Parts: sequence; C-alpha cells; structure tokens
Amino acid sequence: MAAPNPRDADVADAADPVDVPQPPAGGVLGRPYRALSVGIVSVVLLIAFEATAVGTAMPVAARELDGVSLYAFAFSGYFTTSLFAMVLAGQWSDRRGPLAPLTCGISGFAAGLLLSGTAGAMWLFILGRAVQGLGGGLVIVALYVIVGRAYPERLRPAIMAAFAASWVVPSVVGPLASGAVTEHLGWRWVFLGIPVLVVLPLALALPQIRRRASGPVDGSDRDASFDGRRIRLALGISLGAGLLQYAAQDLRWLSLLPGAAGVALLVPAVLGLLPRGTYRAARGLPSVVLLRGVAAGSFIAAESFVPLMLVTQRGLSPTLAGFSLAAGGATWALGSWVQSRPRLEPYRERLMTLGMALTAAAIATAPSVLIDAVPVWTVAVAWGFGCFGMGLVISSTSVLLLQLSAPEEAGTNSAALQISDGLANVILLAIGGAAFAALGGGTVAHATAEAAGAASRPAAFAAVFLPMALVALVGAWVTTRLRER
Repeated sequence: MAAPNPRDADVADAADPVDVPQPPAGGVLGRPYRALSVGIVSVVLLIAFEATAVGTAMPVAARELDGVSLYAFAFSGYFTTSLFAMVLAGQWSDRRGPLAPLTCGISGFAAGLLLSGTAGAMWLFILGRAVQGLGGGLVIVALYVIVGRAYPERLRPAIMAAFAASWVVPSVVGPLASGAVTEHLGWRWVFLGIPVLVVLPLALALPQIRRRASGPVDGSDRDASFDGRRIRLALGISLGAGLLQYAAQDLRWLSLLPGAAGVALLVPAVLGLLPRGTYRAARGLPSVVLLRGVAAGSFIAAESFVPLMLVTQRGLSPTLAGFSLAAGGATWALGSWVQSRPRLEPYRERLMTLGMALTAAAIATAPSVLIDAVPVWTVAVAWGFGCFGMGLVISSTSVLLLQLSAPEEAGTNSAALQISDGLANVILLAIGGAAFAALGGGTVAHATAEAAGAASRPAAFAAVFLPMALVALVGAWVTTRLRER
C-alpha cells in the first residue's frame, strides 16, 4: 500500500483545519488523542508489514500462477491505480471529510488482498493488486487530512515521527516472517492473514475520527460534486505512468511508442494536478511538493539496486544483502524523531538541507564497493546515514505541507505530495533501469554469485547511483526555497 511512506511522516497557523482546543498537557499519547493515535499508527504498522512482506512472497506467487512474464505488472498495477485514488481521495476529503475515503480505502485494500490471495490465475492476482492500489491511495491521503484536522500544529511532527517509527520493525521482521509463512503455510497466507488484523485499530480510531475530523471543513458548499477536470487528469496520470512503466521494461524501438504516449498523458496531468510553479521550484508549497519527489525518487531508485549490486558484484547472499539495509529503518525513524523536537522547529529548513546532503553522500558512496578493496559494510554504514537524512526530510515535508495548506485544501495538497512522491519513483526508476540495461546490466541481473566476476558490469551500477546522487544534490538546493519570502 502506498501507505504513509514511511518511512513518511507547519509561516502562519492558517492551516489548523479545525478549531481544536490545545490539550492542557501531554502529547499524541495524552488522554485526548490516545485512542486516535494508537489506532491510526497501528493501521500504518500493518500496512508497513504488508508492504515489506509481499515482496518476499511475490516471486513464489508468480511462479505458482505461471505468470513470471507478468511479474512487473503485479507492482505497476498497484502503483497506477493508487495515483488515481490519491486525487480522488483529496477531493473527497476536502468536500466531505476523510472518514469515508479512509473506510472505503481500508475495505478496498482488504478486498484486494483477498482477491490476490485466492487468485487461481496471474491476471486475477494482478487485478487484486490493482484493487489494493485503489484502497492504498485513498488511505494515505485520508490519513494526512486526519492529522491536519485532528491534531494541533505542535503535535503534527510527533505523529509523523510515529508513522515513520512504525516501519522499523516491519522492515526487519516482515521479510523474515513472510519467508517463513511462504515456506511452511504457502504464499497465499501472506495476503490472507492481514485483513483480519486491521479490524481492532480501526475500531479504536473510527469514533475519534468521526468526532474530530468528519464532514466538510466549513460546513458550506464544500460537499459539492467532484471536479471533473481533476478526475480526468488523474486518469491521465495513472494511465501515463502505466504506459511509461511498460515501456521501461523493454528497450526495443517499438517500446518508444507506449513510452511517448505515456509522456504525452503525464505532462499535462502533472501540470494540472501539482501546485503551480512546482516544476520550477517556486517558493513555498510548490517547492515542498517538488522536494518530496526529488528526495523519495532519488533515494528509492538507488536503493532498489543496492542488493543486486552486493549479490552480483561482491558475492553476498540475498539474505546478507538485504540485511545490509536493515539498520536504515532505525536511522530513518531516528531522523523523523529528531525533526519532531519542538526546540528544533526554527531550524527545520537547515535540518532538511543537512538531510539531503546526507542522502546524496550515501548514494554517491554506495558504488565504492565495486572496488574490491572497499569493505562491503561500507554500504550498510552509508545507507544508515542516508536513511537518517531521509527521516529528516520526508517527515518534514509532511509537516510543512500541512502548515502551508488552507484547511479546505489539505486533501488536494496532500494528494499532490503523494503524487510527486510516487511519480518521481517510477520516472527515476525507469531512467535508472534503462541506463542500467543499456550498459549491460541485464547480464548482471541474471548472473549467479559464482559467475559474478564474469558478468561484472560496474559501469552499469555507476550509471544508476551517480546520477541519483546529483538529483539528491538538487534537492539540497530546493530546501532553500521552502519558505516564502
């Protein structure tokens, strides 16, 4: 689920969406907010566990369903539908409150899990993943709106830090638990076991959401019909992203046609759905939205190639290669916790600049292990610092977005933030993947550990990491434009 990424986590107080009285004492776990906080963080925890576990079970599922050739569509199907659902959730939340999109999103996500878990053919499995994406896109935006409405400004950094912390345990335990379940019970139970677990946290959170964050913001005409133009743009961005992903999987000349069609759909949709001036880093909200995409896209695109590099170029087992990134979950949560400290609020932009610098340094350091004399643990150390920087940046973009959004625009702007995040992921992954394949990475991807020396293509990995480090450095410049003059 495109859940509050996790690894996810407010200039005037005009963004306080509801006139919520400040609590006399305590924080997000104080008596007025305890049930709501435990409920929504538990939802994120379960979503995080599903997101980290599914990747382990997916290869087995594709093999058993005789659908290895369609493997990539199990991921892209989720992503493309979630982009459409994010825009829908933004309008739905702004006009009628976040309660309905949240409940519909959870229901859709659970239905997608059940459909995938019971699928007898690969096309049904992919359909289930697409339904999951619809639910996930609704939930992530609705959760942001709930935070903006239900919590006063001083508590928002803390709840965003809690969202990030809820990914720590799943990022370590999820793949191991999923592997054990897949081996002993079968891959289907990885999908079928989660829907039941979400009932308890929802039962805790829903009464508080209904009391604090339901209904339109101003009680006037915000419950009018949806903006048809934005819905059409959402369809365009979803279809365009799908075509671009499809084209990126095949370097034949023929694939240029769906790629060009995808770009033709994406460009006007992005210009229409993101805040005006996002592409040129206009000060304020547009730069916040741009930074989210630059940070997430560069980091995730690079991280996707780290295990492959360690397995094929340094001979590590897949388990060891995966564990080299395990500490990143803890340092990401630490960075998110640091940005939530009230005494550091005046220095938020400087912290974000530091975070992007650490991210760029980590990405640039990772390919140093292509040199045999460099110890492989260098990647683990560098990635720990990079994840700390991402914790500072990602949670802070969420906090700044709520600060800079009028109450009636929180849903639309939250959707824009998530679109920037997800779209940057697919575009930069497509660019990195194409460069990797063009320089011989395809032979690396199919090499065994024993044959790694013969299939070594260090230039293919460098063509991924070094450009992404430059993109992250651009993000460091964008952090200087987050506040209006």
